[in-house]
Parts: sequence; structure tokens; C-alpha cells
Amino acid sequence: MPKVLISDKLAPRAAEIFKEQGVDVDVKVGMTPEELAACIGEYDGLAIRSATKVTPEILEKATKLKVVGRAGIGVDNVDIKAATAKGVIVMNTPFGNSVTTAEHSISMMMAMARKIPQANASTHAGKWEKSAFMGTELSGKVLGLIGCGNIGSIVADRAQGLKMKVIAFDPFLSSEHAQSIHVEKVELDELLKRADVISLHTPLNDATRNILNKDSMAKCKKGVMIVNCARGGLIVEADLKAAIESGQVASAALDVFEEEPAESNPLFGMPQVICTPHLGASTSEAQENVALQVAEQMADYLVNGTVTNALNMPSVSAEDAATLKPYIELASLLGSFAGQITETGLHKVVIEYQGDLAKLNTRPLTAAALNGLLAPLMEGVNMVNAPALAKERNIEVSEVTREKTSHYKSLMRITVDSERRTREVAGTLFGQQPRIVVVNGVPLEAALNDNMLFIANEDKPGMIGGVGKILGDAQINIANFHLGRREESGATDAVALVEIDQEATPEVIKAISQLESAQQVKALKFNK
Repeated sequence: MPKVLISDKLAPRAAEIFKEQGVDVDVKVGMTPEELAACIGEYDGLAIRSATKVTPEILEKATKLKVVGRAGIGVDNVDIKAATAKGVIVMNTPFGNSVTTAEHSISMMMAMARKIPQANASTHAGKWEKSAFMGTELSGKVLGLIGCGNIGSIVADRAQGLKMKVIAFDPFLSSEHAQSIHVEKVELDELLKRADVISLHTPLNDATRNILNKDSMAKCKKGVMIVNCARGGLIVEADLKAAIESGQVASAALDVFEEEPAESNPLFGMPQVICTPHLGASTSEAQENVALQVAEQMADYLVNGTVTNALNMPSVSAEDAATLKPYIELASLLGSFAGQITETGLHKVVIEYQGDLAKLNTRPLTAAALNGLLAPLMEGVNMVNAPALAKERNIEVSEVTREKTSHYKSLMRITVDSERRTREVAGTLFGQQPRIVVVNGVPLEAALNDNMLFIANEDKPGMIGGVGKILGDAQINIANFHLGRREESGATDAVALVEIDQEATPEVIKAISQLESAQQVKALKFNK
């Protein structure tokens, strides 16, 4: 039975969901990093919010860990690169608190426009400073969204209800989607120039860090208002303070800060700044939603192999998981075959999907194929990190889909360019069982099992007999002998896949390699 640790405070129902799905669960909230490191090796899954830090040191101790689930959107507290290298899937719950966070952004904008927190404090103090809190109408103003994904789209919808004009900068926002949600897509400089209010709804990454800084705020309308309920680090806080002091920025409403918990900050104490302690997702409905969602996602993965909302692996739906399972095995075996017969550095990999396979979700299959391909060539490879490792090593990976195939209902082909030659291997399913059907352009049919020999040779008399004699002399029994040949340019190439009952020794491989027509001989192992 898989076992999950809940290390941050989640709704109690989350633990119940794990148990109902057949997953054992422990709840240990408030552990120190040392305490977490001491026990994490017992668990297949780790469910967290923002308090637990999943560091390389924690992951090093997580010998069984398969998945980290973040109840919420942001995963700043998870080292995704280290998790990927370890083969740990990182999931979040991007939709459970979207409405709540969007509503907080709208609330902050309205509170800022009408100076409600300042007026509230003044009135509680027994003052009646009506003229001191002259506000601004939002109706008719231009709202500029930096980021228009799920939350940004909800903010746009609510702002349009306030009769605001909404423009958005988001490189991933298609023109069609922008039109469907009645948002004008613009470049960043145009947004800065036109917006009366700027609201941030983008992840924190290398492209967005410090996106609002001294230079960008100087391009804004004088008196612009800024809302940030997304991530600290999107705004250079010292630059914002200076812009407010100069009057370039009229006011700001911030729910997030570069350093949290924010017990001190250069913006604190400024009357033009409204601050809340990262409350964007803090409603009872949102906390319940994300807790239940992360439990369902993690349990579904651990029990059924379904991958949902993963940040470092292609998603696999429940329906896809069942359909793809035998094809994932085929992809892994074909990749392993290509990797084991490759003797020099890889330059390029082309993975081709034909027939019914071309209609499926092929990204998990590509990950499985790359895992199989790279595992014989380097240590620490898995389905999660294989695509990243290929990219790091400048291996060009491409996919090709063809809806028709000449001989089979489905066919998968892997073509590998190395420093010295190009190799090709193709396979299909017979029933639900993987079969190899082409090697280096030579047709043959074979299952791939624990101990095999791959032999490429000129098709001349005596080769089969020579192989049989060498194996017999070594007391190695042949279980199956699969042959194929192809005539090209007057010469005939042949390949053989020989299934044997025990592993061939280096001496046996050397003896077969010395046969007159042998071109390549490799011992192969397929652990299914």
C-alpha cells in the first residue's frame, strides 16, 4: 500500500480521501527540516502547502518518494529541478483557489481606489477626515493585467463587471482566447503606457522576476495604481517605494512580498500602501478545495498512474493511463534497445508514431522512450528527468506523427543519430504484448526479454552455425532465435535477436564478434 505524509495543515477531509483510495497516510505538521529528513524515506508521497520546504537535502533522503503534491498554485518552496533529477513528480492545484485569489485582487483594487483601510483606521480613531480620503472611480478606467491565465481571466471578468476596460500582456495568451474573454492583448510597454491600474497574475520565473522596476514604472501613467496578489519578487520593492514617494505611482496593494513572512519591509508604514499577509487563497472554500484536490491527484497517481497538474512531467488522464500502459512499456523497451546498441555520443533522436498511436497523448510515450534510451548511457535517468537530461546534453529530440501505417494498426519507430552512424528500431503491440518488428531497416519479429544477443552481420553461410556452436560450448541454451535480412545495393544485411537462458559472458561476445561476417554484437538486457 502506498504511504503519504501530510506535513502541512490541510483540511481533515484530505486524509480521509487518501484512505478511501487505498493509500496509507500520516499527518505530521510543524516538523523541522531535520525531523522531515529523518522520516521522509518511509513515504511514497508528500502533501504540503507553503510551510514545508522540499530542498535537495530533503530529496536526498527521500529514497521511496514518487510525488510531491502542493495544495495551492505556487511551488516556490519546492526545488523542482532537484525533484526532477530524483524522479519525483511535482503537482500543484492551479484551479482550487483561483476564484478566491481573483476576488482578493479585486478587493485590494477597490480598497486602494477608495482608501478604505486608511479611512477605517482614521474613523476607528475617532476622527472624521472625510476630505482626506478622496477616492477614484474604477468605472471606465483601464486595467492592465500582467499575466492572463486562469486567475487573470477571472479578474478580467470581474473587472468588466465594474465597467473597466481590460488589456493584458501575456506571451501565452492566444488572440482567439483574448477575444473570447473580451480582453485586448498588448505588449508590455503599451500596457505600462495605457493602464490606470496594473494587476500582476504571473508566475515568478527568470522572465518575470522584477518585471516592475525603476525603468518599467517610469513608463507608466503618472498616478498609476499597482496590485500584486501573485508572487513576491515580481516587483522591485525599493523601486516601488521610490516611485510612490515621487508620485509616479499613486498607491499599491500588496498581498505578497519578496521575503515572507514579511516582518519588516521598506513599504511598511507608507500610507499609500495596503498590505495583507498572503491572504489570496485564504478562504475556507479555497482551503478545502485545494486540500481535496491534491489528495485526489496524489492518490490517483499512486494507485492508478494518472498524472494531473504535474509541473515536471506530461499529464496522463485516467483514461489515457489505461490505454497508454502497454504502449509505455513498448516505448521503454524500444528506447532501451536503441540505447544499448548505441556506442557513441547521441546527437539526434526522432520518435515516430504511426496509426492509432498517432491519435494518443504521445508526450508520456516520448518520456518513456527517452528514459529507456538514456538509461544504458548514464546513471540516474527516469521518466521524469529523461527529457530534461536530453536537453541538457544538447540531444535534439523531435516527434513525428503519421495517421497511416503500411503494415500495422500502430507502430512506434525510434531513429537515433550518433557520432558514427544512424540506427533505427520499430515496434508494435501483438495483443497487449510489445514486439520489435524492425531493426536498422531489417524486418523481423521478436519479443524482448531478460537476456538477449543482438547480432548484425553480412548474410553469409555459417553465421548461425557459428553462433550456435559458441553458445553451446559456453553451455548457454538458446530459448529463441529471431532472424531478419534485407538486400540493398547488391549486399544482404542480416540481424539476429537471440534469446538465451543466461547472461552471455564478455568472452562469448568477443568470440561471436570475431566470426567472419559479424558487424556488431551486443548483449542486451530488458527488465520489464
